[in-house]
Amino acid sequence: MTGKTVLIAGATGVVGQAAVEHFKALEGWTTIALSRRRPDIPDDRSYRHISLDLRDPEACRAAIEALPRVTHLVYAALYEKPGLVEGWRDSEQMATNLAMFRNLLEPLLDQPRGPRHVSLLQGTKAYGIHIHRIAVPARERWPRDPHENFYWLQEDYLREASERHGFGTTIFRPQVVFGNVVGVAMNLTPVIGVYAAICREEGLPFSYPGGPGYVLEAVDARLMAKALAWAAEAPTARNETFNITNGDVFVWQNVWPAIAEMLDVEPGPERPMSMGTFMPSKAEVWERVVRKHGLRALALQDVLGESHHYADFTFAYGAQRRPPPALVSTIKIRQAGFVDCIDTEDMFRDLFRSLAAKQILPSVRGG
Repeated sequence: MTGKTVLIAGATGVVGQAAVEHFKALEGWTTIALSRRRPDIPDDRSYRHISLDLRDPEACRAAIEALPRVTHLVYAALYEKPGLVEGWRDSEQMATNLAMFRNLLEPLLDQPRGPRHVSLLQGTKAYGIHIHRIAVPARERWPRDPHENFYWLQEDYLREASERHGFGTTIFRPQVVFGNVVGVAMNLTPVIGVYAAICREEGLPFSYPGGPGYVLEAVDARLMAKALAWAAEAPTARNETFNITNGDVFVWQNVWPAIAEMLDVEPGPERPMSMGTFMPSKAEVWERVVRKHGLRALALQDVLGESHHYADFTFAYGAQRRPPPALVSTIKIRQAGFVDCIDTEDMFRDLFRSLAAKQILPSVRGG
């Protein structure tokens, strides 16, 4: 064991899995992944996996007591109800997310030597973007937006625990996160990839299915993982909150032709339709795609998770007029010393190639 051991909760999620892959490759770190199922990462003994349901407090305590000292916690776990968006203002969902965080952190703090640092994920819903128009760009120094959110429950608990025990904290507010994982609540990469494969199989144009175009920002999960590793050690990240994005902006309609080219499909005229409704209706078509291309035998639901519902929200499906820009300032994190960035089109290209290499999507151009 080294002097630095990171425990990554939510290790099968879009951010959690990227964090496991990043930390396990860093010299001087011992990496422990925590999730109910094993991450889709080769079992090469470069990390340890613990299967655990964070809703079970007794199981959490037993698991933590069996571990060596955890010096750093990355909390990327998330509980979402089916249908996704409706649950964002649900009091039961908020209480469950707080309980999961407490169930894990409390036994860590009861150890003779607790963690030195805890990173916690929020998102731009902290600014109320799911409820109302936000000013541009959203800044971390603004007063807390007055709406109920499990972010505030977790943050209040974390800050109180930090004051009691003296560990450092960093809270991240990423924009729309994209990664190479499947079956999760919010990852649009497999949704777009599967939609393209279904269009190609049925001879349909790859039409943008959302509403009016608007300006927003993306975050590559791999970039997020780098930021988590930076924050674990950087004095300038201690007890701070940071927005984070790739560094550029995009409009779905403008990037759609490039995505079509990557996925080897023909773009078509815009055709608003709900991915939350359309995708489940194509389960049999997806089975044909899997057989034809020799893909991993994953049912459509196992690939999508709840992310097709997230697609409707992010694509602005059903919007009657152009949504306002959804932009956040990243000046604070850059001034603190984290300056990595990635072109969003390059991000899409890399992630689609990765899903094809995992035999989850058909081969892509240049893949």
